[in-house]
Order: sequence, then structure tokens, then C-alpha cells
Amino acid sequence: MAAADAREARLLGILRRRFGHVSAERVLSGQGLVHLYRAIAEAEGRPAPARDAAGITTHALAGDCPASGAALDAFCAMLGTLAGNVALTLGARGGVYLAGGMVPRFTGYLAGSSFRARFQGKGRFGDYLAAIPTWAVVHPSPAFLGLLEMLRWTVSARSPGRS
Repeated sequence: MAAADAREARLLGILRRRFGHVSAERVLSGQGLVHLYRAIAEAEGRPAPARDAAGITTHALAGDCPASGAALDAFCAMLGTLAGNVALTLGARGGVYLAGGMVPRFTGYLAGSSFRARFQGKGRFGDYLAAIPTWAVVHPSPAFLGLLEMLRWTVSARSPGRS
């Protein structure tokens, strides 16, 4: 995972000392939010009660814990950077879908965060990325929707009169 500014470099430095290699998964997952929260508390010399990702998210959304809010802000920003990089790498002109257990819990917060600015913040590629939509997958079981569609297509293809 690459830092976009000096603050992120400091946080990632703390995590590198703790874990060695710091991948995107190390910071952009449920446990990653916990890692960011602890790194922020360490970097800022503030106490951080033991919390899991759900607790950090709850306190960030309530606005009653500065470390939780800073962790969720960092998470959204880093997610935007990574998503923009992936869109550029894959040429994802049709859009980027954010799925998983974390994002559906704070879509409103994500929309108001620096996610989109960081997604598009790629210098001369900014206009290219501005045209690429991003969506959060909020259905609790999106894989089952795809399987249902596959089943409908299979049944339809086997119906009499179809070749």
C-alpha cells in the first residue's frame, strides 16, 4: 500500500514496523480499519479503547471518538486511491463496484468523504476517472442474485422452441 501524503506515510510506517509488508488488504478490510485506528492512536499519542471494525464505524458515524473518525476518514481516502488505481489499471470504463461487509455500513459517510476526490486524483488522468462511476453493493447476498439470474437463463435456454 502506498501513501498519498505524509500522514498516511506515518500511519503506514507504524503498520510496517508492526507487520513488515503492508498490503491494501492490511488496511482496506474490517481488520484493516482496526489497524488504522490503532496506528492513528499511536501516531497521535491518544488513548484508543479496544474496538472492532463495527465499533469503530459506529463511533465514527456518531462523531464521538476522534480516533474512530480519523480511521474511517483514512479508510475512505485510501479506498478511493486504490479504486482509482484499479480503474486505471483495468480500464474499468463501465464502473467500479465496491463490495464486501464494510462499505454497506457507511455509504452516506463514504459519499461525503474524500473517496471520490482520491479516486479521481490521478493528475492528467483525472478527467478520464471522473467519467467512471463508482457504486457500493449493498445487497446482503449479491452472489445469490447472480446465481438466480444464471438459473433463469439456463431454464430459459432449455425451454421448448429455443435453440
